[in-house]
Amino acid sequence: MLVVMAGLPASGKSTIAVQLSARLGAVLLSKDKVRATLFPSELIEYSSSQDDFCIEIILQAAGYILERNPSSIIIIDGRTFSKRSQIQRIEAAAEHFRTKLKIIECVCTDETAQRRIAQDKGIHLAANRNFDLYLRLKADSDPIELPKLILNTDRADLEENVPAAERYLTSANSISNRAACQPESMK
Repeated sequence: MLVVMAGLPASGKSTIAVQLSARLGAVLLSKDKVRATLFPSELIEYSSSQDDFCIEIILQAAGYILERNPSSIIIIDGRTFSKRSQIQRIEAAAEHFRTKLKIIECVCTDETAQRRIAQDKGIHLAANRNFDLYLRLKADSDPIELPKLILNTDRADLEENVPAAERYLTSANSISNRAACQPESMK
């Protein structure tokens, strides 16, 4: 199974992904970690083309893992997946790998994102991560039209969001009614 962690910068994707991968024994592949590993700091661009390159490397790794262990759960983190073409690429990969695709979209208020970005300044792997980037990406986002789970991460309530994500991923069927999986606070 491929799991996409979607959402704007500072929406809580990585926090949820780390907890979720530990609970499920999933493989967590992070675009930011792949970029930092592949490119020396002077060659890091934070460009769409470099993001695409890193995602392609992640998909190659996912394919390798799934070929050897088709029951693997692979969580892809570190990209907003806010463009239709980005979701379509992952959808095509899941089809090629003959595996399920599940999408978890993390959302929060602008105020929460701004606070988190300020707290993470100088700590986060993505050095270009700032509130102006958040606002630009938000203004240019396409809605994700595939079935998904939406997690409101305004409250740092991992005790509610992580189990909701785990239930979504381990349910027998893909959920088309996202409200059915949302934490009670989101309904």
